[in-house]
Amino acid sequence: MPQHHRRFRAAVLTVATGLTLAGLSVSGTGATAAPAAGGEPVSTPVPISTPDGVVSAYLLNAKQANPGQTRLLERAVARAGGVVVQTWPQIGVVVAHSDRAAFRANVKVYAGNALESVGATRTVPVTEGTPEGVQAPWGPGRGQVRKAQSSPQQDDTENTVTAADPRESEQWDLQVIKADQAHAITDGSRDVVVGVLDSGIDPDHPDLAANIDVADSVNCSDAGRPDTSATGWYPTTSDHGTHVAGTIGAARNGVGIVGVAPNVRMAAVKVVNDDGFIYPEYAVCGFVWAGTHGMDVTNNSYYVDPFEFYCEDQPDQYAAKEAVRRAVAWSTDQGVVHAAAAGNSGHDLSDKSSFLDEGSPDDGTPVTRTLNSGCQDIPTELPGVVTVSASHRDDILAYFSNRGLGVIDVAAPGRRILSTIVTGNGYGLKSGTSMASPHVAGVLALMRSAHPDLTPAQMVAKLRADADDHACTVQEAPPAGVDLGAPCVGTDADNSYYGEGMVDALDAVR
Repeated sequence: MPQHHRRFRAAVLTVATGLTLAGLSVSGTGATAAPAAGGEPVSTPVPISTPDGVVSAYLLNAKQANPGQTRLLERAVARAGGVVVQTWPQIGVVVAHSDRAAFRANVKVYAGNALESVGATRTVPVTEGTPEGVQAPWGPGRGQVRKAQSSPQQDDTENTVTAADPRESEQWDLQVIKADQAHAITDGSRDVVVGVLDSGIDPDHPDLAANIDVADSVNCSDAGRPDTSATGWYPTTSDHGTHVAGTIGAARNGVGIVGVAPNVRMAAVKVVNDDGFIYPEYAVCGFVWAGTHGMDVTNNSYYVDPFEFYCEDQPDQYAAKEAVRRAVAWSTDQGVVHAAAAGNSGHDLSDKSSFLDEGSPDDGTPVTRTLNSGCQDIPTELPGVVTVSASHRDDILAYFSNRGLGVIDVAAPGRRILSTIVTGNGYGLKSGTSMASPHVAGVLALMRSAHPDLTPAQMVAKLRADADDHACTVQEAPPAGVDLGAPCVGTDADNSYYGEGMVDALDAVR
């Protein structure tokens, strides 16, 4: 299985608008946990230890998303022995650091009825510093994160540094989704901006540089606060975002390849730290940034660490999931439509009882977990996000792709996709649902270019309606020792492998 099945998805979407808060009572450690659905088992508990003297990161959700309640949370953080790192009053979310073991319980007391939930966002100490000019009570607060066991950018990757000659004829994937035909109508509008929530974009790649929206690019991996420094959004330890960006919007310039939407602009929204983790506060920053900066589309080829599935009956996981959900819902209300990778674990996302989560938490010691229907892969299973499975060149489902009837929206090519890489400003092949999702983001960018008045909900409805029905068929044979996964169920019009079908760029612009 491609190694990107952890975090990156070089190997996700439904729609709802409006910010509706759950308003559940706060209990336990100070985080709200929803009970398991009737008759379902409780998910396997994964307590997150936050010992005294060790700096931990937290997300706090106000009961109401307004500046007044957010300020109450900020004061509660200080009284509980924490430091406010970032506040998002638009969604009633506060990011905080603290080295107090009882921070969650104490902040609940001090916040009172203003607090909906609070939870730790990782199982390891914080490695980022606190905000410049803020004196934390425990000093600089730097810890150690266990290095990822597999390098995210090594997901079935073949890198080739080439001379500047066109390689569009090698892009079978553009033909499958009819992007080549759509280009006869439009290459996309310069007014359209796609936020690439990923590991950064190579700033001087000849196929990308002209299409990077530098002014709206940002680094969100600095503890979940926007770092707008000139080079903060540059890739550092991974070329994953560069590969994704090439599929979305590599320029039509006589060099290398052509993107699905070669004339739109792309903002690098870096949500991946140097250790390869995408923590919840990074994702929150990325989605809110996209909404505040008027982006049209985001691509999300990852799952939020450290849990592959966030379970609502676990207090810390619930609070983190709720913060990300609010960020997605708010940015959708601002006009942003989101595409995300379905994941590379070969799971049936419609039936969480059919498999065990064996890789979470991925920043510490994994626990083999029993799941229930309240456990979701985020952001791909959140309302307001389009969930994308990956197909093989042979017109079958890629063996690693997650699937699920009623979960997958559309499919797109995701096996051995040629796109841009950092090394030598060259080109390489990668596989994964990470590679499928940017095809859909590119199609959404073309759709926005041709139909600028469509709302996000209308765009997703059109995307699904325009998709080419695909037979409920077999999948790629997996490597030896890898389970085949759930068989395809459903009809040609809507099934567990392809959702509504193969995404269609030509119909998107007509």
